[in-house]
Amino acid sequence: PPAALALPDRPAIAVLPFTNMSGDREQDYFSDGISEDLITALSKLRWFFVVARNSSFVYKGRAVHIHEVARELGVRYVLEGSVRRSGERLRISAQLNDVSTGSHLWAERYDRELADIFAVQDEITEAIVAAIEPQLYAAESFRAQQKPPGSLDAWDLVMRALSHYWRITREDNGAAQGLLEKAIAIDPAYGKALGLFATSHVFGAHMGWADMAATVPIAEAAALAAVVADREDAWAHLGLAYTYLFRRRFDDALAEFELALKLNPNFAMAHAFYGVTLCYAGRWQDGDAAARRALQLSPRDPLAGIYCGVAAYAQFIGRNYEATVQMARESMRQRGDFVGAHRVLTAAAGMLGDPVLAASALQGLRRTQPGISLAWIMRELPMLREEDRAHYLEGFRRAGMK
Repeated sequence: PPAALALPDRPAIAVLPFTNMSGDREQDYFSDGISEDLITALSKLRWFFVVARNSSFVYKGRAVHIHEVARELGVRYVLEGSVRRSGERLRISAQLNDVSTGSHLWAERYDRELADIFAVQDEITEAIVAAIEPQLYAAESFRAQQKPPGSLDAWDLVMRALSHYWRITREDNGAAQGLLEKAIAIDPAYGKALGLFATSHVFGAHMGWADMAATVPIAEAAALAAVVADREDAWAHLGLAYTYLFRRRFDDALAEFELALKLNPNFAMAHAFYGVTLCYAGRWQDGDAAARRALQLSPRDPLAGIYCGVAAYAQFIGRNYEATVQMARESMRQRGDFVGAHRVLTAAAGMLGDPVLAASALQGLRRTQPGISLAWIMRELPMLREEDRAHYLEGFRRAGMK
Protein backbone atom coordinates (compact mmCIF):
# COMPACT_ATOMS: atom_id res chain seq x y z
CA PRO A 1 0.00 0.00 0.00
CA PRO A 2 1.10 3.63 -0.49
CA ALA A 3 3.14 5.07 2.36
CA ALA A 4 1.31 7.29 4.84
CA LEU A 5 1.87 10.99 4.22
CA ALA A 6 3.05 13.20 7.07
CA LEU A 7 0.51 15.72 8.29
CA PRO A 8 1.24 19.28 7.05
CA ASP A 9 1.84 22.15 9.50
CA ARG A 10 -1.77 23.24 9.15
CA PRO A 11 -4.63 20.87 10.01
CA ALA A 12 -5.56 19.01 6.83
CA ILE A 13 -8.99 17.99 5.55
CA ALA A 14 -10.14 15.87 2.62
CA VAL A 15 -13.61 16.10 1.07
CA LEU A 16 -14.58 12.73 -0.33
CA PRO A 17 -16.88 12.63 -3.38
CA PHE A 18 -20.43 12.65 -2.08
CA THR A 19 -22.23 9.39 -2.86
CA ASN A 20 -25.10 9.54 -5.34
CA MET A 21 -27.85 7.48 -3.69
CA SER A 22 -30.46 8.19 -6.37
CA GLY A 23 -29.82 5.09 -8.46
CA ASP A 24 -29.42 7.31 -11.51
CA ARG A 25 -25.83 7.69 -12.68
CA GLU A 26 -26.79 10.84 -14.56
CA GLN A 27 -27.28 12.51 -11.18
CA ASP A 28 -23.56 12.15 -10.40
CA TYR A 29 -22.97 15.67 -11.68
CA PHE A 30 -24.88 17.09 -8.72
CA SER A 31 -23.16 15.05 -6.00
CA ASP A 32 -19.79 15.74 -7.64
CA GLY A 33 -20.66 19.43 -7.84
CA ILE A 34 -21.42 19.59 -4.12
CA SER A 35 -18.05 17.99 -3.32
CA GLU A 36 -16.14 20.28 -5.67
CA ASP A 37 -17.84 23.39 -4.29
CA LEU A 38 -17.03 22.30 -0.73
CA ILE A 39 -13.36 21.89 -1.62
CA THR A 40 -13.32 25.39 -3.13
CA ALA A 41 -15.17 27.00 -0.22
CA LEU A 42 -13.09 25.27 2.46
CA SER A 43 -9.94 26.47 0.72
CA LYS A 44 -11.00 30.04 1.56
CA LEU A 45 -10.53 29.31 5.26
CA ARG A 46 -6.81 29.38 4.47
CA TRP A 47 -5.71 28.08 7.85
CA PHE A 48 -6.77 24.56 6.85
CA PHE A 49 -4.93 22.53 4.24
CA VAL A 50 -7.56 21.17 1.83
CA VAL A 51 -6.66 18.24 -0.39
CA ALA A 52 -7.16 19.03 -4.07
CA ARG A 53 -10.07 17.57 -6.04
CA ASN A 54 -7.93 15.32 -8.20
CA SER A 55 -6.57 13.57 -5.11
CA SER A 56 -9.79 13.13 -3.16
CA PHE A 57 -11.80 12.08 -6.25
CA VAL A 58 -9.52 9.06 -6.65
CA TYR A 59 -11.85 7.43 -4.09
CA LYS A 60 -15.02 8.02 -6.10
CA GLY A 61 -17.06 4.84 -6.34
CA ARG A 62 -14.68 2.88 -4.09
CA ALA A 63 -15.62 1.27 -0.78
CA VAL A 64 -12.76 2.63 1.31
CA HIS A 65 -12.37 3.21 5.04
CA ILE A 66 -11.74 6.81 6.08
CA HIS A 67 -8.64 5.72 8.02
CA GLU A 68 -7.15 4.50 4.75
CA VAL A 69 -8.03 7.83 3.11
CA ALA A 70 -6.46 9.76 5.97
CA ARG A 71 -3.29 7.69 5.84
CA GLU A 72 -2.88 7.93 2.07
CA LEU A 73 -3.70 11.65 1.80
CA GLY A 74 -2.05 12.75 5.04
CA VAL A 75 -5.13 14.37 6.59
CA ARG A 76 -6.63 14.57 10.06
CA TYR A 77 -10.21 15.36 9.05
CA VAL A 78 -12.47 13.76 6.43
CA LEU A 79 -15.78 15.18 5.25
CA GLU A 80 -18.07 12.67 3.57
CA GLY A 81 -21.70 12.63 2.56
CA SER A 82 -24.45 11.45 0.27
CA VAL A 83 -27.09 12.90 -2.03
CA ARG A 84 -30.50 11.32 -2.59
CA ARG A 85 -32.97 12.72 -5.09
CA SER A 86 -36.60 11.66 -5.28
CA GLY A 87 -38.62 13.60 -7.82
CA GLU A 88 -38.25 17.26 -6.92
CA ARG A 89 -37.09 16.51 -3.36
CA LEU A 90 -33.44 16.40 -2.44
CA ARG A 91 -31.82 15.07 0.74
CA ILE A 92 -28.13 15.74 1.42
CA SER A 93 -26.35 14.21 4.41
CA ALA A 94 -22.87 15.21 5.53
CA GLN A 95 -20.52 14.11 8.30
CA LEU A 96 -17.21 15.49 9.54
CA ASN A 97 -14.82 12.93 11.05
CA ASP A 98 -11.69 13.38 13.14
CA VAL A 99 -9.75 10.35 11.99
CA SER A 100 -7.03 10.72 14.60
CA THR A 101 -9.52 10.16 17.44
CA GLY A 102 -12.11 8.11 15.53
CA SER A 103 -14.84 10.59 16.52
CA HIS A 104 -17.63 12.23 14.56
CA LEU A 105 -17.33 15.98 15.05
CA TRP A 106 -20.48 17.03 13.24
CA ALA A 107 -23.31 15.59 11.15
CA GLU A 108 -26.33 17.18 9.51
CA ARG A 109 -29.07 16.42 7.02
CA TYR A 110 -30.53 18.94 4.58
CA ASP A 111 -33.89 18.48 2.84
CA ARG A 112 -34.66 20.84 -0.01
CA GLU A 113 -37.09 21.38 -2.87
CA LEU A 114 -35.20 21.24 -6.15
CA ALA A 115 -36.57 24.37 -7.79
CA ASP A 116 -33.17 25.75 -8.86
CA ILE A 117 -30.49 23.08 -8.70
CA PHE A 118 -27.59 25.56 -8.74
CA ALA A 119 -29.11 27.74 -6.02
CA VAL A 120 -29.62 24.65 -3.86
CA GLN A 121 -26.04 23.56 -4.50
CA ASP A 122 -24.72 26.98 -3.40
CA GLU A 123 -26.98 27.09 -0.34
CA ILE A 124 -25.95 23.63 0.86
CA THR A 125 -22.26 24.37 0.31
CA GLU A 126 -22.48 27.59 2.36
CA ALA A 127 -24.38 25.85 5.15
CA ILE A 128 -21.93 22.97 5.44
CA VAL A 129 -18.77 25.11 5.37
CA ALA A 130 -20.09 27.62 7.91
CA ALA A 131 -21.24 24.83 10.20
CA ILE A 132 -18.02 22.82 10.22
CA GLU A 133 -15.57 25.74 10.55
CA PRO A 134 -16.15 26.23 14.32
CA GLN A 135 -16.17 22.45 14.75
CA LEU A 136 -12.70 22.26 13.22
CA TYR A 137 -11.45 25.06 15.48
CA ALA A 138 -12.99 23.37 18.52
CA ALA A 139 -11.31 20.07 17.64
CA GLU A 140 -7.96 21.81 17.18
CA SER A 141 -8.43 23.63 20.48
CA PHE A 142 -9.09 20.34 22.28
CA ARG A 143 -5.98 18.87 20.68
CA ALA A 144 -3.90 21.86 21.82
CA GLN A 145 -5.16 21.47 25.39
CA GLN A 146 -3.74 17.94 25.48
CA LYS A 147 -0.22 19.17 24.68
CA PRO A 148 2.34 20.17 27.33
CA PRO A 149 2.47 23.99 27.63
CA GLY A 150 6.11 24.14 26.55
CA SER A 151 5.40 22.37 23.27
CA LEU A 152 2.72 24.76 21.99
CA ASP A 153 3.33 26.55 18.70
CA ALA A 154 1.57 29.69 17.46
CA TRP A 155 -1.33 27.73 15.91
CA ASP A 156 -1.92 25.80 19.16
CA LEU A 157 -1.93 29.02 21.17
CA VAL A 158 -4.49 30.65 18.85
CA MET A 159 -6.72 27.60 19.07
CA ARG A 160 -6.54 27.70 22.87
CA ALA A 161 -7.28 31.43 22.76
CA LEU A 162 -10.37 30.83 20.62
CA SER A 163 -11.75 28.34 23.14
CA HIS A 164 -11.54 31.06 25.81
CA TYR A 165 -12.82 33.85 23.58
CA TRP A 166 -15.95 31.86 22.74
CA ARG A 167 -16.96 31.71 26.43
CA ILE A 168 -17.74 35.46 26.49
CA THR A 169 -16.63 36.17 30.06
CA ARG A 170 -14.24 38.79 31.38
CA GLU A 171 -11.84 36.18 32.75
CA ASP A 172 -11.82 34.12 29.55
CA ASN A 173 -11.32 37.19 27.39
CA GLY A 174 -8.25 38.06 29.43
CA ALA A 175 -6.97 34.49 29.16
CA ALA A 176 -7.43 34.61 25.38
CA GLN A 177 -5.40 37.80 25.14
CA GLY A 178 -2.54 36.27 27.15
CA LEU A 179 -2.40 33.26 24.82
CA LEU A 180 -2.53 35.48 21.74
CA GLU A 181 0.36 37.58 23.04
CA LYS A 182 2.43 34.39 23.25
CA ALA A 183 1.41 33.38 19.71
CA ILE A 184 2.41 36.79 18.35
CA ALA A 185 5.75 36.60 20.19
CA ILE A 186 6.44 33.32 18.36
CA ASP A 187 5.20 34.65 14.99
CA PRO A 188 4.96 38.48 14.86
CA ALA A 189 3.44 38.34 11.35
CA TYR A 190 0.63 35.92 12.21
CA GLY A 191 -2.41 37.70 10.74
CA LYS A 192 -5.03 35.53 12.41
CA ALA A 193 -3.45 35.94 15.87
CA LEU A 194 -3.11 39.70 15.47
CA GLY A 195 -6.68 40.05 14.15
CA LEU A 196 -8.16 38.02 17.00
CA PHE A 197 -6.01 39.93 19.50
CA ALA A 198 -7.48 43.22 18.22
CA THR A 199 -11.02 41.81 18.26
CA SER A 200 -10.73 40.48 21.80
CA HIS A 201 -9.47 43.83 23.09
CA VAL A 202 -12.27 45.83 21.48
CA PHE A 203 -14.84 43.24 22.56
CA GLY A 204 -13.66 43.54 26.16
CA ALA A 205 -14.07 47.31 26.11
CA HIS A 206 -17.44 46.95 24.33
CA MET A 207 -18.60 44.72 27.19
CA GLY A 208 -17.41 47.27 29.76
CA TRP A 209 -14.51 45.16 31.03
CA ALA A 210 -11.78 47.59 29.97
CA ASP A 211 -11.31 51.29 29.35
CA MET A 212 -12.24 52.05 25.77
CA ALA A 213 -9.89 55.03 25.31
CA ALA A 214 -6.90 52.97 26.43
CA THR A 215 -7.95 49.83 24.54
CA VAL A 216 -8.68 51.10 21.04
CA PRO A 217 -5.10 52.24 20.23
CA ILE A 218 -3.76 48.81 21.27
CA ALA A 219 -6.36 47.06 19.13
CA GLU A 220 -5.84 49.37 16.16
CA ALA A 221 -2.07 48.80 16.14
CA ALA A 222 -2.59 45.01 16.20
CA ALA A 223 -5.29 45.12 13.52
CA LEU A 224 -3.22 47.26 11.16
CA ALA A 225 -0.27 44.91 11.68
CA ALA A 226 -2.57 41.96 10.93
CA VAL A 227 -3.66 43.41 7.60
CA VAL A 228 -0.08 44.29 6.64
CA ALA A 229 1.02 40.76 7.55
CA ASP A 230 -1.75 39.03 5.62
CA ARG A 231 -4.13 41.06 3.47
CA GLU A 232 -5.98 37.90 2.44
CA ASP A 233 -6.92 36.93 6.00
CA ALA A 234 -10.58 37.56 6.88
CA TRP A 235 -9.75 37.53 10.61
CA ALA A 236 -7.31 40.41 10.12
CA HIS A 237 -9.92 42.54 8.38
CA LEU A 238 -12.50 41.62 11.03
CA GLY A 239 -10.20 43.00 13.73
CA LEU A 240 -9.59 46.22 11.82
CA ALA A 241 -13.30 46.67 11.04
CA TYR A 242 -14.31 46.25 14.68
CA THR A 243 -11.62 48.73 15.77
CA TYR A 244 -12.76 51.30 13.21
CA LEU A 245 -16.30 51.04 14.59
CA PHE A 246 -15.12 52.35 17.96
CA ARG A 247 -13.08 55.04 16.21
CA ARG A 248 -16.49 56.12 14.84
CA ARG A 249 -15.14 55.54 11.32
CA PHE A 250 -18.37 53.91 10.19
CA ASP A 251 -17.71 53.85 6.45
CA ASP A 252 -14.25 52.35 6.95
CA ALA A 253 -15.62 49.78 9.40
CA LEU A 254 -18.34 48.67 6.99
CA ALA A 255 -15.86 48.49 4.11
CA GLU A 256 -13.48 46.30 6.14
CA PHE A 257 -16.30 43.97 7.19
CA GLU A 258 -17.40 43.67 3.58
CA LEU A 259 -13.84 42.82 2.56
CA ALA A 260 -13.64 40.15 5.29
CA LEU A 261 -16.87 38.63 3.98
CA LYS A 262 -15.63 38.77 0.41
CA LEU A 263 -12.56 36.80 1.50
CA ASN A 264 -14.69 34.30 3.44
CA PRO A 265 -18.43 34.57 2.62
CA ASN A 266 -19.26 31.89 5.20
CA PHE A 267 -17.60 33.68 8.16
CA ALA A 268 -20.55 33.73 10.57
CA MET A 269 -18.77 35.82 13.22
CA ALA A 270 -17.97 38.52 10.65
CA HIS A 271 -21.61 38.57 9.49
CA ALA A 272 -22.75 39.19 13.09
CA PHE A 273 -20.19 41.91 13.87
CA TYR A 274 -21.05 43.51 10.53
CA GLY A 275 -24.66 43.39 11.71
CA VAL A 276 -24.00 45.27 14.94
CA THR A 277 -22.02 47.87 13.01
CA LEU A 278 -24.95 48.35 10.61
CA CYS A 279 -27.22 48.78 13.65
CA TYR A 280 -24.95 51.41 15.18
CA ALA A 281 -24.97 53.15 11.79
CA GLY A 282 -28.79 53.28 11.91
CA ARG A 283 -29.43 50.54 9.33
CA TRP A 284 -31.25 48.18 11.67
CA GLN A 285 -33.04 46.12 9.00
CA ASP A 286 -29.71 45.36 7.33
CA GLY A 287 -28.16 44.66 10.73
CA ASP A 288 -30.94 42.24 11.60
CA ALA A 289 -30.49 40.46 8.26
CA ALA A 290 -26.74 40.11 8.85
CA ALA A 291 -27.25 38.68 12.36
CA ARG A 292 -29.82 36.20 11.10
CA ARG A 293 -27.49 35.27 8.26
CA ALA A 294 -24.86 34.39 10.87
CA LEU A 295 -27.41 32.23 12.71
CA GLN A 296 -28.55 30.61 9.48
CA LEU A 297 -24.99 29.79 8.46
CA SER A 298 -23.85 28.49 11.85
CA PRO A 299 -26.75 27.74 14.22
CA ARG A 300 -24.54 25.65 16.52
CA ASP A 301 -21.76 28.21 16.61
CA PRO A 302 -20.10 28.82 20.01
CA LEU A 303 -20.88 32.52 19.45
CA ALA A 304 -24.54 32.01 18.48
CA GLY A 305 -25.53 33.78 21.71
CA ILE A 306 -23.87 36.95 20.42
CA TYR A 307 -25.61 36.59 17.08
CA CYS A 308 -28.99 36.46 18.88
CA GLY A 309 -27.98 39.51 20.90
CA VAL A 310 -27.23 41.47 17.73
CA ALA A 311 -30.64 40.51 16.33
CA ALA A 312 -32.22 41.65 19.62
CA TYR A 313 -30.49 45.04 19.38
CA ALA A 314 -31.63 45.43 15.77
CA GLN A 315 -35.23 44.81 16.82
CA PHE A 316 -34.90 47.39 19.60
CA ILE A 317 -33.79 50.06 17.15
CA GLY A 318 -36.80 49.09 15.02
CA ARG A 319 -39.00 49.56 18.13
CA ASN A 320 -40.12 45.94 18.09
CA TYR A 321 -39.80 45.45 21.83
CA GLU A 322 -41.51 42.08 22.20
CA ALA A 323 -39.21 40.64 19.52
CA THR A 324 -36.27 42.27 21.32
CA VAL A 325 -37.15 40.50 24.57
CA GLN A 326 -37.55 37.18 22.78
CA MET A 327 -34.16 37.36 21.05
CA ALA A 328 -32.39 38.72 24.15
CA ARG A 329 -33.73 35.84 26.23
CA GLU A 330 -32.55 33.35 23.60
CA SER A 331 -29.13 35.00 23.67
CA MET A 332 -28.98 34.70 27.46
CA ARG A 333 -30.18 31.11 27.33
CA GLN A 334 -27.09 30.28 25.31
CA ARG A 335 -24.67 32.63 27.08
CA GLY A 336 -26.05 33.76 30.43
CA ASP A 337 -23.30 36.34 31.07
CA PHE A 338 -23.37 38.03 27.67
CA VAL A 339 -23.50 41.70 28.63
CA GLY A 340 -25.00 42.85 25.32
CA ALA A 341 -28.12 40.73 25.82
CA HIS A 342 -28.59 42.02 29.37
CA ARG A 343 -28.32 45.60 28.11
CA VAL A 344 -30.88 45.34 25.36
CA LEU A 345 -33.28 43.30 27.50
CA THR A 346 -33.18 46.06 30.14
CA ALA A 347 -33.84 48.82 27.59
CA ALA A 348 -36.67 46.87 25.95
CA ALA A 349 -38.30 46.13 29.32
CA GLY A 350 -38.18 49.84 30.09
CA MET A 351 -39.84 50.76 26.81
CA LEU A 352 -42.50 48.09 27.32
CA GLY A 353 -43.37 49.59 30.70
CA ASP A 354 -43.02 46.25 32.44
CA PRO A 355 -41.71 47.13 35.96
CA VAL A 356 -41.16 43.52 37.06
CA LEU A 357 -39.18 42.57 33.95
CA ALA A 358 -37.31 45.90 34.03
CA ALA A 359 -36.22 45.44 37.64
CA SER A 360 -35.11 41.85 37.01
CA ALA A 361 -33.26 42.78 33.80
CA LEU A 362 -31.51 45.75 35.42
CA GLN A 363 -30.39 43.57 38.31
CA GLY A 364 -28.94 41.03 35.86
CA LEU A 365 -27.22 43.80 33.90
CA ARG A 366 -25.62 45.27 37.00
CA ARG A 367 -24.33 41.83 37.90
CA THR A 368 -22.66 41.32 34.50
CA GLN A 369 -21.51 44.96 34.10
CA PRO A 370 -21.30 46.46 37.59
CA GLY A 371 -20.12 49.92 36.51
CA ILE A 372 -22.74 50.59 33.86
CA SER A 373 -24.48 53.96 33.84
CA LEU A 374 -26.30 56.26 31.45
CA ALA A 375 -23.09 58.27 31.16
CA TRP A 376 -21.12 55.15 30.14
CA ILE A 377 -23.68 54.25 27.46
CA MET A 378 -23.69 57.80 26.11
CA ARG A 379 -19.90 58.01 26.05
CA GLU A 380 -18.84 54.53 24.90
CA LEU A 381 -21.40 53.06 22.50
CA PRO A 382 -20.77 54.30 18.94
CA MET A 383 -24.22 55.28 17.68
CA LEU A 384 -24.19 57.37 14.54
CA ARG A 385 -27.72 58.79 14.87
CA GLU A 386 -28.66 60.93 17.86
CA GLU A 387 -32.22 59.60 17.77
CA ASP A 388 -30.95 56.03 18.26
CA ARG A 389 -28.84 57.10 21.24
CA ALA A 390 -31.74 59.00 22.81
CA HIS A 391 -34.06 56.04 22.26
CA TYR A 392 -31.65 53.59 23.88
CA LEU A 393 -31.02 55.87 26.86
CA GLU A 394 -34.76 56.38 27.34
CA GLY A 395 -35.24 52.64 27.65
CA PHE A 396 -32.63 52.46 30.42
CA ARG A 397 -34.13 55.48 32.21
CA ARG A 398 -37.56 53.90 32.21
CA ALA A 399 -36.02 50.71 33.58
CA GLY A 400 -34.64 52.66 36.52
CA MET A 401 -31.02 53.29 35.55
CA LYS A 402 -29.43 56.54 36.69
